[in-house]
Amino acid sequence: MPQLAPACLQLGNVAGGRPAGQRQHPQQQQQRRRLAAAAAASTAEPQAAAPTSQQRKELPKNFDPAASEEALYQWWESSGYFKPDESAAGEPYVISMPPPNVTGKLHMGHAMFATLQDIMTRYQRMRGRPTLWLPGTDHAGIATQMVVEKQLAAEGKDRRSMGREAFEAEVWSWKAQYGGFITQQLRRLGASCDWTRERFTLDSGLSEAVLEAFVRLHDKGLVYRGSYLVNWSPGLQTAVSDLEVEYSEEPGTLYYFKYPVADTDDFLPVATTRPETILGDTAVAVYPEDERYKHLVGKQAVVPMSGGRRIAIIADEYVDREFGTGALKITPGHDTNDYEIGKRFGLEIINIMNDDGTLNSSAGAYCGLDRFAARKQLWADMEQEGLVIKSEPYQMRVPRSQRGGEIVEPLVREQWFVKMEPLAKPALEAVASGDIKILPERFEKVYNYWLENIKDWCISRQLWWGHRIPVWYVFDSEEAAAAASSSERYIVAKSEAAARQQAAEKYGEGVVLKQESDVLDTWFSSGLWPFSTVGWPNATPDFERYYPSTVMETGHDILFFWVARMIIMGLEFTGKAPFNTVYLHGLVRDEKGRKMSKSLGNVVDPVETIGQYGADALRYTLATGTSPGQDLSLSLDRVNSSRNFTNKLWNAGKFVLFNLDKVDDAEWQRLAAADLSSPAATAGLALPERWVVSALHRAVRDITAAHERFDFGEAGRLLYEFVWSDFADWYIEAAKARLYGGDEQTAAQTRTVLVYVYDKILKLSHPFMPFITEEMWQASPHTGAALIAAPWPAADAPVDDAAATQFEALQAAVRAVRNARAEYGVEVGRKIAATVRVDDEQLRAALQAEAPVLALLAKLDAEQVTFVGGAEGAALSGQAGQIELVVGEGVEVFLPMAGLFDAAKEIDRLQKQRTKIEKELAGLTARLTNPKFVDKAPPAVVAEAQGQAAEMREQLAQIDEKALASRRLGVEEGGHARQAQASASQPPPPQQQQAAQAPPPRLHLDGKFLSLALAAILGVAGGTWAVVNSIGKVELSLTKDMSVMRSDMHKDMSDMREQAARFEGFTAATLKHHGELLQELKSGQQELLKEVQQLKPTKG
Repeated sequence: MPQLAPACLQLGNVAGGRPAGQRQHPQQQQQRRRLAAAAAASTAEPQAAAPTSQQRKELPKNFDPAASEEALYQWWESSGYFKPDESAAGEPYVISMPPPNVTGKLHMGHAMFATLQDIMTRYQRMRGRPTLWLPGTDHAGIATQMVVEKQLAAEGKDRRSMGREAFEAEVWSWKAQYGGFITQQLRRLGASCDWTRERFTLDSGLSEAVLEAFVRLHDKGLVYRGSYLVNWSPGLQTAVSDLEVEYSEEPGTLYYFKYPVADTDDFLPVATTRPETILGDTAVAVYPEDERYKHLVGKQAVVPMSGGRRIAIIADEYVDREFGTGALKITPGHDTNDYEIGKRFGLEIINIMNDDGTLNSSAGAYCGLDRFAARKQLWADMEQEGLVIKSEPYQMRVPRSQRGGEIVEPLVREQWFVKMEPLAKPALEAVASGDIKILPERFEKVYNYWLENIKDWCISRQLWWGHRIPVWYVFDSEEAAAAASSSERYIVAKSEAAARQQAAEKYGEGVVLKQESDVLDTWFSSGLWPFSTVGWPNATPDFERYYPSTVMETGHDILFFWVARMIIMGLEFTGKAPFNTVYLHGLVRDEKGRKMSKSLGNVVDPVETIGQYGADALRYTLATGTSPGQDLSLSLDRVNSSRNFTNKLWNAGKFVLFNLDKVDDAEWQRLAAADLSSPAATAGLALPERWVVSALHRAVRDITAAHERFDFGEAGRLLYEFVWSDFADWYIEAAKARLYGGDEQTAAQTRTVLVYVYDKILKLSHPFMPFITEEMWQASPHTGAALIAAPWPAADAPVDDAAATQFEALQAAVRAVRNARAEYGVEVGRKIAATVRVDDEQLRAALQAEAPVLALLAKLDAEQVTFVGGAEGAALSGQAGQIELVVGEGVEVFLPMAGLFDAAKEIDRLQKQRTKIEKELAGLTARLTNPKFVDKAPPAVVAEAQGQAAEMREQLAQIDEKALASRRLGVEEGGHARQAQASASQPPPPQQQQAAQAPPPRLHLDGKFLSLALAAILGVAGGTWAVVNSIGKVELSLTKDMSVMRSDMHKDMSDMREQAARFEGFTAATLKHHGELLQELKSGQQELLKEVQQLKPTKG
């Protein structure tokens, strides 16, 4: 792999160096980035050492995808980073890109597979394996021919008048002009595939492989020519595969008519959705045990409007006697199910339709009419003859050509087929034996079902663009060859010269050869893709090294049409499974779960999305929004959230770089080489540093494991959780206490940890978000030339469990104080005092050492933060005028209530809030007391209004309770008492006056968690609170008064679960460490009962 200094090191800086501290205008920076990117290949130099302070890259305030992404991609590609590193150790990792149609435009399906495959490729490349992601495009026979024919029609030209050779030249010309469009769009998404190995299914090498495969299959007796029912596209005038047929629910008509029984006045009532096909009927079927018709079985019926043609009345269990009339017309030449019945009974197959959808001579008087015109005319004639019973609207499942849009007709046509049953057996065994693993595993059942019930494969298409079938028909003269399209005599060979030689040997000199005009199904060449793209049938170096491939990643909708055929072909021609893992992704749907379509107007264009949000945001959304095999409901809100994550990553890096602004070149080099992956390296670090390094190592381990099991959604979630929560929300904030604390040695240690952790974050993020991570990595201290080629972090680095436990205790204390501040409305800037009780001596020492961090994060007054042990803490417990926060087992925080907040301001705020809610409640009450509303409105609407009213009453109760607490605090503070009385516009209710005489709260827990704690001593039944008899056994200091707990019970349940998780183990801790409160709770039981009885019944 070339070790070149990336051109983007100079992006945004003056070429040749910039004076330290001199800044440039953002537009100048962007212009220089673009110029540097354009000159990347020629100006890159080997990087022998870290950049000097004058060479360090200056980043803009925000990441600019438009200015950076394409420049970075050009540099990666021109520097050769997409090629496999032949010096890398380990087994090659190979992915063959599912070739998009050469006519294609990037859609979300392409974006999904490109994102997932690029994540696999970048991850494995960083893991040190020689990695090849081999790209290419499909010639897309039908799609491409349609595009070019439309273009010619606009010019007044027609392919038939041009001739085959001239038309093919036009298509190649079109391909040269427009064929690379989608590959450029894949580049825009960041696809790091080896474009030097790009293949096209009609290039010379792949064409040779197609010829070889066809000839080998024919020589084994697996290719034959025969007549079979196929999907026929009248517009395209070719057979199409099942995958190229789309079914839609459309309104139609069900036509009921009389089928006369021969030589009687009786008739069979029959229903059909296609009356024109009556002319091709060869039987009428009924259910064997249908009492209505079984007496007619064995007799004959007369085909309407046929001139008296008679057909058999047969019995078959396929007939559904509950559907329609219970009698079924059988048309083997124009219906798939009828075709199977016809084969069972040996019925004649009558084809009434030409290739263009008009009726042929078998339709008698209707010959020459378009199929739909014939339907209308035939029905009118039958009505005139008295054969019509009725017609009624009917919802139909209509097959339409994916390319042309017209209704597809089942027609019997002479085609070329491959016998699939003998080929399917090895493919079934490959999955059963574990040689090939399908993810998710549930699709193995789908795979097995298809292959166990496989039918012969129609491989011929009546097109001109594609691999022409290598069959030459043999004729005795030029006249005979001109008069017929085919012959019973034919030669299969890879070239016309070889065919002539074989024909002369078999039929003698002088015979005339005429090549088959049909081309092969596109899926035939696609089935050879994993090995034809690396040189087969020749034993090339690439074939020897990169086949079989490692993973086939594609959509679950083509598991049979493509994946199964690749397995079949690979086993047949190479003796090896073409890959060992099949990873199936789901479909990308709109935010409502609907298929994206132009008609619904819900198509999300990936190129436009990239332009608005950046490629990284789209990639992260696609990769993390679903799991293997599951469809993704995509909304731009999710993409926007992903962009917020990229911004978080960028801002975290900006913080790191801001704190490196003053470091000299020697320290920059030391930071670039920093390694904290051993216990010895972290032993001397402070608690926050040891915690974040351990959290990083754990994240690396878990993210790596998720990648290895192809769980990219989980890998992305773990990355998000560590970056956003652990690193940005906790460690960066904690680091500020050490960076700006005045101790340079401590600050230097913190800078080392910041750089070490952020470097690993960028590496973990790179497979998902390659552009922003490369841009930031180039600006940060690092070793090596490019992040794309940097080594993946070691997954076995040590984890300090003790540091994790200790820092989690600090986090819990911070959360408890933050919750208390929010609960009591403490002003954001106000710093408060705190006493921290920690029973465990070692933990207390650890937390006390981090008192500045605790004070910074919890907004405490650092000079008034004290730590005490269990005995001192027990003495503090229960004292008036403080809030007691139970943090965890053996850890509590005491906050003095005095000075916590301004009681007068709080009461004034609460009163305004009360007035607003009272007004809204009055309006709701008026509606609910209005009989017209209650009687006429839907019950759900009334119930919703009642619920809103109940919620507002609860809110008023909470406001009154908070106001009471504020008054009480104001009285305790003395000077605030008069202000509190003046601000209150109404006296408190009698219950609150009584409660005001109670002692102040001793233990504070936020209301959501208190709801859980209360559940331990209170039961909810029939909507009324009841006190559990064993209340005395539960050890808990209740905060505030019971009405606060009751109202808090009704807050958001999701918040409740979050708080429960935060305070996990709380009950066990209190039971162990607060036994002295047990007797007090027992003695206070009667007072508690009185409080509870005053509570109003609630819904629990």
